[in-house]
Formats: sequence, structure tokens, C-alpha cells
Amino acid sequence: MNNKLTKLMENDRFATFVGIDLLEVQPGYAVAKMDITEKHLNGVDIVQGGAIFTLADFAFAAASNAYGQITVAINANISYFKALKGGSLTAEAREVSGSHKIANYRVDVFNEQRDLIAQLTVTGYKKNEKAD
Repeated sequence: MNNKLTKLMENDRFATFVGIDLLEVQPGYAVAKMDITEKHLNGVDIVQGGAIFTLADFAFAAASNAYGQITVAINANISYFKALKGGSLTAEAREVSGSHKIANYRVDVFNEQRDLIAQLTVTGYKKNEKAD
């Protein structure tokens, strides 16, 4: 990971606050992990949907910005398939298609047994700013 991308990811204060770790990143692909703690649970004691979304969004950000051009989400849709109460979650972001200004990503979120917990689809806009 280049220094500017490393700084960009480290500066994501919310991802740091919720405990997300970036495990792997390359242009168009990233893997991020989050260990579930009490702070991630909602009122019915399952992982809050916003925590899952944040993990998936962070993986998208790492994968899309790894090209060296600032990319931001302009549309995102998440589907939740299974609830969980603990353990860890891993998000794997992959570029599905890309052009000069627009990129589309799919982010699969898995539990420790590799059960699909959620899937995020994201459209990203490539700004006229370099990430490196």
C-alpha cells in the first residue's frame, strides 16, 4: 500500500473507532476485518446493521482508492442475510466494472465460517484528485 493510501485509511477515524483492520489491499480489491464487541450490538443483541455497513464501506474505500485516484461512494445498497451476535466479520471488496469516472463494486461480508452475512453494492465516483 502506498504512503498516501496508508494515510487515507489510517485517517478514517470512524473505522478506527469501530475496530476495523485492513488485511489486504490492491487496486480493485481489499479485505477488511472487524472483531465484534459489545459496542457493535443493537437493542436486540445482534450486530447493528450500521456496523456491518461501515465494515463493507471501508473495504470498498480501500479497494477503490488503491488505484491512486480519490474515489467516493455515490450510491450504495446493502442486503442482510444472517444475523449474528459475536465473533468476527470479514468484508471482501471486488471491482465489478469501471470507467474513467465511475466504478462499481460488490462487497461480500462473511462470518468466521464463511457464511454470507451481507452484500453491499456500491457505485463510486472517481474525483480529479490523486490518492498518491
